[in-house]
Amino acid sequence: MSPKARLCQRALRAQDANGTARSAKAAARQQRDFAMHTFAAGTGFLLAVLWFDLMFDVQTRKSAANPLPNEVLASISAYYRRVTTEAYPMNRLVALVMLLTLAVIVIEIISGEYAWWIGWGSLLLAGSGFVPTMMRTVPNARRLGAAAGTAEEQTRLARAVCRDHIFSFVRMSGVLVLQLVAR
Repeated sequence: MSPKARLCQRALRAQDANGTARSAKAAARQQRDFAMHTFAAGTGFLLAVLWFDLMFDVQTRKSAANPLPNEVLASISAYYRRVTTEAYPMNRLVALVMLLTLAVIVIEIISGEYAWWIGWGSLLLAGSGFVPTMMRTVPNARRLGAAAGTAEEQTRLARAVCRDHIFSFVRMSGVLVLQLVAR
């Protein structure tokens, strides 16, 4: 084989190696971008849901009366009846998005691409919000939507749900800030 042919052969092999290296980097970038878009969509969706909940919950803050006025309790109760029971199966979407958001955070921790405190801080903030939401806030919202019990009990539930949603909004905003800092 002539020296010129060997040089062309080496150039082709180098091009293949560079092409493979580039495609591996492109695949890693695509995976990172997919995780970021999934995370951003999940976090944005959860913050939007919390915002809508808070639009009704804020009525508990406008009145210091105990119990809350009947029209306030009726408004909040009707909203939570729609979103916790009448919206089936769409109301399950919130829980699914919570799980997907946690999964993306865990994948981020495993990949080790960012500082450890970004992933673990995000997991702590998100997880500490999702567990009380499923264990306390959702059952309280369902009871509130059923409009059963005394006005005092309904007032207590409405204020508890509002408090939980405020804390959840702050936690998810913190997760969003941590993730944006990482990028």
